[in-house]
Amino acid sequence: MSAIFLDLDGTLLDPMEGITLSIQHALRELGMEDVPEQDELTWCIGPSLWSSFSVILGEHADLDEAVGLYRERYTDEGMYEAEVYDGIGEMLMSLRETGLPLFIATSKPHSYANTIVDHFGIGGLIDGLFGSELDGTHSDKAELLAHALAETGADPHRSLMIGDRLFDIEGARANEIRSIGALWGYGGLEELRQADADALAGDPEEIPEMVIDLLGLDD
Repeated sequence: MSAIFLDLDGTLLDPMEGITLSIQHALRELGMEDVPEQDELTWCIGPSLWSSFSVILGEHADLDEAVGLYRERYTDEGMYEAEVYDGIGEMLMSLRETGLPLFIATSKPHSYANTIVDHFGIGGLIDGLFGSELDGTHSDKAELLAHALAETGADPHRSLMIGDRLFDIEGARANEIRSIGALWGYGGLEELRQADADALAGDPEEIPEMVIDLLGLDD
């Protein structure tokens, strides 16, 4: 079976407002005096929260406390402070016309991600969602995709991952899945080139044709 896996944050949704404000909330609650501006925290969109807070606070900080403080604000309002990128609805509908199942694969906890995709009207366009557990299990994208492949029975050599960060591309490669880098997200051209994505898309409307080409669906 073939399958298409899609990242959520930075690929389908722009979550900058909710994520960065919730990180700032956590840092203030922890007593940090010089809290970074929102624009200085966009690199945190993609990796796991534990990884991001480890960089900001140092590896010896109480990362579980930081994540808990982040979630205080995020679960109340932050998860809804996002926008669906222009063209995503059309992209998903075009991908559905390929006949392949569509699965979201996100490092975000699946309990949050399911609420988010339903809130923003994406849930009806996908066939399933794979996310991390609240304790961070499966937050690593390679581990998450391995889990998704095992659960779906999808053939990695006939499947594809679409994402905006190196974590998506490297996670796909670790599972022998081809990948498309989404340049409208938070990774950028240089990061996605260095990660060696199989293709790069500058706009969601380019994705369906790239999927058809990479998976040989027009043969």
